[in-house]
Amino acid sequence: MDIRKLGMIGVGNMGGMLSLLFAEHGIEVHFFDPSDQHVDDLQEHARTAGLEGRINHHRDYQTLCESLDTPKVLVFSTPHGSVADKTISSLDPWLKPGDIIMDAGNEHWQNTVRRQESLAPTGIHYIGMGVSGGYQSARSGPSLSPGGSKEALDVVFPFLQRVAARDAKGRPCTVKLGPGGSGHFVKMVHNGIEHGMMTGLCEVWGLMAQHLSMSYEDIGNVFEEWNKNGPLQRNYLVDNGSRVCRAKDPRDGSHILANVRDKVVQDVDNSEGTGTWTLEEATRLHVPAPVIAAAHMLRITSADAAKREAVPSLAKGVVNPERIQVDSVAKFTKKLETATYACFLTAFIEGLHIISRADRENGWGIDFAEMLQLWRGGCIIQSDFIVDVLEGVYQSEGCDRDNLMSHPTLARELKGCFPALKHVVLRALEADGCVPVLAAALQSLVCAGSEDLPTSFQEAQMDAFGAHMYDLKTERPGRPETGGHHFEWMPARGPDEDD
Repeated sequence: MDIRKLGMIGVGNMGGMLSLLFAEHGIEVHFFDPSDQHVDDLQEHARTAGLEGRINHHRDYQTLCESLDTPKVLVFSTPHGSVADKTISSLDPWLKPGDIIMDAGNEHWQNTVRRQESLAPTGIHYIGMGVSGGYQSARSGPSLSPGGSKEALDVVFPFLQRVAARDAKGRPCTVKLGPGGSGHFVKMVHNGIEHGMMTGLCEVWGLMAQHLSMSYEDIGNVFEEWNKNGPLQRNYLVDNGSRVCRAKDPRDGSHILANVRDKVVQDVDNSEGTGTWTLEEATRLHVPAPVIAAAHMLRITSADAAKREAVPSLAKGVVNPERIQVDSVAKFTKKLETATYACFLTAFIEGLHIISRADRENGWGIDFAEMLQLWRGGCIIQSDFIVDVLEGVYQSEGCDRDNLMSHPTLARELKGCFPALKHVVLRALEADGCVPVLAAALQSLVCAGSEDLPTSFQEAQMDAFGAHMYDLKTERPGRPETGGHHFEWMPARGPDEDD
């Protein structure tokens, strides 16, 4: 089926830019949005781009649906939660068997599965499609991660390949991930990885700006160099960071960044749920994700700036951020580059472990080497060097998807980063620097590589007060299951019984 027309429901920042992208690829777009402002903005953008002939506004679902070919293809770009359910209900009178809905919002994957199961008896297909890269990539070509029935994916995939981002070799950054909620799950974890990377990078920026007294221009230059060569080459966040550091107010030439308050609110105001969901899934699936978790906690700590303002007066004289004294700023920033790489790579590994566990649980059949193509362009976590390393790992024989750190390639990469990461974290802690994510990356390596964690003491205590049982060090490690040994550390006695 050659898709020539589609219906767009929701044309805010993302939906509006997707509409223009589709129109630019020759698609006749018919759209509906209850917001007059969104409608006006899209129509103005369409006129400016010379696409007004392919962008058609409708004030009701009936005329929109009647304008589409059969089977109809509809794209949702709506807030997560009940909005999509209400939209499906409103569209119901005009939906027919064979019609396809692509949900391009940041929806919870279980909502996607629920809607797929609800619509299946009617013959209507529902694809959960992650869209990454922000509104800029939505306009120029995003990374697209669709998941749904094979029948529906086969219909829309040629279209998705046309409009998706391209990597450095010209290959489209989209993959048919599998059935069910696989598409939205992978996009959710993409965002969790993104949060880990972004927060680690902001800590590195903080060390340079606040503890090395580097200018924004100098930090921008450092990020630019990192993005050209080495382990952070062609990394979207590093490139974006260099631009953010240099951006100036045209009115007075001051740096925009200098006036941005230190509060990230998207997790707290529920406008962005994917980071929270990623942690919920990591916990539910029993996957350790300390970098992603630390990033989330720093973000929500930052959100309530008013409460944080009350703390320094109580802790005055305890926390004293100081300058980090170094012999060579250039040598220290080289260590920062290595620490950043270690943090980024660890965030990727954590996210991939979460996807692997969910893939096994749901039987999606994800091809992990192929899935990495999603992250080669058009997305926030684009990092060519890291993806090249991971692709080689997945294509090698004997790759344990649930224990990537045990692979010789990744073990070698992380081992090489350890001294620099440890040096950076120690110097930051000495100067009262804010580095919970970098510290989590360091400690994740320490814990994962330890043959004798202090948790033997905790296991003994739990057996002492709750008879939770334990394994013996003389036994093989075995699976993560209840041990077979118990000791009467403190025999239970009545109040009148002697010890």
